[in-house]
Amino acid sequence: MTTPSPIAFTVTDPAQFGRVAVVMGGSSAEREVSLDSGRNVLDALRQRGVDAHAIDGIPALLDALRAGHFARVFNILHGQHGGGEDGVLQGALESLNIPYTGSGVLGSALSMDKVRSKMVWQALGLPTPAYIALKKGDDIHAAAAKIGFPLIVKPVSEGSSVGITRVFTDADLDAAVELAARYPGDLMMETLIEGDELTVAVLGREAMPSIHIVPKGAFYDYNAKYIADDTLYLCPGLKGEAETEIRALALRAFDALGCSGWGRVDVMRDRQGRNWLLEANTAPGMTTHSLVPKAAAQAGIDFASVCWHVLETSLRDSGGNTFSEVTP
Repeated sequence: MTTPSPIAFTVTDPAQFGRVAVVMGGSSAEREVSLDSGRNVLDALRQRGVDAHAIDGIPALLDALRAGHFARVFNILHGQHGGGEDGVLQGALESLNIPYTGSGVLGSALSMDKVRSKMVWQALGLPTPAYIALKKGDDIHAAAAKIGFPLIVKPVSEGSSVGITRVFTDADLDAAVELAARYPGDLMMETLIEGDELTVAVLGREAMPSIHIVPKGAFYDYNAKYIADDTLYLCPGLKGEAETEIRALALRAFDALGCSGWGRVDVMRDRQGRNWLLEANTAPGMTTHSLVPKAAAQAGIDFASVCWHVLETSLRDSGGNTFSEVTP
């Protein structure tokens, strides 16, 4: 028997959603993760009686929508440049007046751009590590001298730890920048916060229990996220006032970027117990290793219910307003 979800459902009859396109895969660096996430979401929705169908990538989705094949879209694409998480897909769907899950154009675009996310957070006085934005060809050694070691080099607009390197000496800097520069867009350097890595999932207006991530290796890289089975996930990651504080910070950071519906906010907690915002994700992974399902399970929400709740976010427009009716 399915455990009742602590968050009330808006829709109880799956037929109200109409025919749902679960868009996955795409052409970003996170394609394989998206396909894995998408298969899991598709199975969960079908188990709940939703008329859900897989669509691979944005061009195929838009063709199907223009032909009138779907009533709404469950977006489980990850990343930019065909990844569907950067606001481009959201704009296309709004131009077609097609309801979709998750954040709108603004929240998606801001969250995908780590530099602009940090600009917003800094403007509001929210804690985030010091950084320098870099164009390809900039003097990286001068930038590193300003930031100081240890630091992190990363692409501005990639997820899943793609292209990220922790750098402890100037001798390792060139290789780190070369790796990050393989991906589209600009780069950034950021102060490396040494401490505990935590994440907070957001579902609707609820911040889920935090997760303290303890990888076997030096940090939570792509292998630890999606391949290794020895990463530990402690949930809730904190206790008492510290847990209340990190959830509130995550929700403030999420709202500051104009995000809505569902997502995840990643945080570093330093040795002095201070929280530092790293990034927000507007279409987080839904694989067997992923963090949103783990946090939701701690809150008493099973995977199928998470997927249903996310699908319900398609009943809101990009401003978070509830549609007057569900179009079958």
